Amino acid sequence: MDYPVTGLHHITVCAGGAQEDINFFTQVVGQRLIKQTILFDGRYAHYHLYYANGKAEPGTVMTTFPYNRVRGRTGSGQIQATVYSIKPGTLTFWMDHLNKHRVVHRGIHERFGQRFLHFEHPSGLAIEVIEDAAEMREGWTTPEIALSESVRGFHGPLLSVREIDEEERFFVEALGFRKTGVDGAYHRFEIGAGGAGKTLLLLHEPTRPQGSWGFGAGTAHHVALDVPNDEALAQQKAFYEELGYTDTSEIKDRSYFHSIYTRSPGGILVECAATAPGGFARDEAFNQLGTHLLLPPWFEHRREEIIATLEPIRVPDWHAPVLPEVAAASRREATFITPERSPIGA
Repeated sequence: MDYPVTGLHHITVCAGGAQEDINFFTQVVGQRLIKQTILFDGRYAHYHLYYANGKAEPGTVMTTFPYNRVRGRTGSGQIQATVYSIKPGTLTFWMDHLNKHRVVHRGIHERFGQRFLHFEHPSGLAIEVIEDAAEMREGWTTPEIALSESVRGFHGPLLSVREIDEEERFFVEALGFRKTGVDGAYHRFEIGAGGAGKTLLLLHEPTRPQGSWGFGAGTAHHVALDVPNDEALAQQKAFYEELGYTDTSEIKDRSYFHSIYTRSPGGILVECAATAPGGFARDEAFNQLGTHLLLPPWFEHRREEIIATLEPIRVPDWHAPVLPEVAAASRREATFITPERSPIGA
């Protein structure tokens, strides 16, 4: 049976403050800020920030909702940690780099024969960097992180679940992953050639209470898997329905990609995403990605009103141009209201 999913597309988490989020992902993790926009849905305007490697490739894209309005509750049924791949021999650099930025880490550990380092975002989000000799993607350089030491993209998410069997069935039968190993409480699943960008781990935590599912600072929101196009999304939706996973959305237009969402048996929210024509360069030149706040076209006339509700942010000066390309933006509708409080950070 041919499955549409080819690997990871992006991971979405809820941070705290917007500027501290930008500082962390661009300076500490060393990713490129590729998009400043806002959440398209709901009553309130919230930033939606995107980070990636220099080419803004699927499988490298971290998206965040800085969301201080509500604190999330960590637990099972969530992404436990987002794991980035790095080249072997660079963990010593990463320990020194984290120490320089006063980011607490747990030292070097090993899982499935690969060495990794665990640390945390200021909001409490868990991040790991893991050595992978087969990693061939290019990272993004910063004044402190050379290409040789950079994160290349996601190795895969670490997903906490109370029960393995039903979640395993979901990823294997509905999405096409195969189980390739067990290391204590860790169960590894890979798709295609496996390895970086094509792996996810289930962490068996049978007594851990369920975490929150909505937006909340300090918690991950969902993992997105890459599919080629809208036809593949429709095919994936049909697979879900065929197997009884009926808690699945219709295809949604996220401007830069089109998506369906389903709640897995273990509680993990799983998105399948097909990159739209033009990708992240459909509404700004590729060499200017992430340098300006972009609003959906139908909200441009309310720009000043919306900005007044958002925390002021500053993009790093050293974000360098790469290659330009622009395409037209898509359109959808939503409604925002001004919150009855001071802007975050005011």
